[in-house]
Amino acid sequence: MNNKSSYKSGFVAIVGRPNVGKSTLMNHVIGQKIAIMSDKPQTTRNKIHGVYTQESSQIVFLDTPGIHKRTSKLGDYMNQVALNTLNEVEAVLFLVDVAAGLGGGDRFVIEQLKQVKTPVILVMNKIDQVRPDEVPAMIQQYNELHEFAAIVPISALQGNNVDRLLQVLHGYLPEGPQYYPDDQITDHPEQFVVAELVREKILHATREEIPHSIAVTIEDMRVQENGVVYISAVIFVERDSQKGIIIGKQGALLKQVGKQARRDIETLLGSRTFIELWVKVKKDWRNQDRVLKDLGFRHDV
Repeated sequence: MNNKSSYKSGFVAIVGRPNVGKSTLMNHVIGQKIAIMSDKPQTTRNKIHGVYTQESSQIVFLDTPGIHKRTSKLGDYMNQVALNTLNEVEAVLFLVDVAAGLGGGDRFVIEQLKQVKTPVILVMNKIDQVRPDEVPAMIQQYNELHEFAAIVPISALQGNNVDRLLQVLHGYLPEGPQYYPDDQITDHPEQFVVAELVREKILHATREEIPHSIAVTIEDMRVQENGVVYISAVIFVERDSQKGIIIGKQGALLKQVGKQARRDIETLLGSRTFIELWVKVKKDWRNQDRVLKDLGFRHDV
């Protein structure tokens, strides 16, 4: 751990409407997948703490759920997590998708950002998908809506200009301790990341009606005598019809999910794994406080 008085450290929130590349950015910076990625809304449900450590500084990233207009108690929870985070950090990265253009979702997020005093850096993602001569007009559009501390165009997927973004962030870090060891990249337990990786594979494999309606919990995770990590995970859905979709014909889709998840999990753990997946129905779980709490969605964050 670094105890020099000149050492700088701090917390940075990544916010934006769903699917603008927040998890992609954090995974690129950290250099390993700790946040799941999908083109489906509401992919990220909890604050993911990613730790980026350099010789002179440490940034702890909070990848918050996408801020969006509420449609359920789960939606309320996700918005509250995101907004609470903004008052706990040294800087806020407001990610926008320049390829999609300024939309109502971006305007909604900006209205929330006006309520906080934390410096907000506008991060214009997917810059590789637009012409360079289009960028000045886009910057002007956003400047008319809010006074940003800085504006940095990037491509999170390709890594373009991400180093510049990290340099800008360094300027907002106060002197402080190194919170995590050099080799630690997240403060979440392995079980949480494993559950998220399983959920990611389901999002990729299922139809539109499934993603909002699933949650994954790890019931058992232990190292067996032969060194193989045994994992038992339960996938919760809201309706019997969704259970059938996830299982698939003769269990084919569930087997595919398990196979794909196992590859990422073995990379994460550095061990061979054996995964058992179960699908259970909890009707309307997204609107039941008790069920949300049982599944780990706390309201006191």
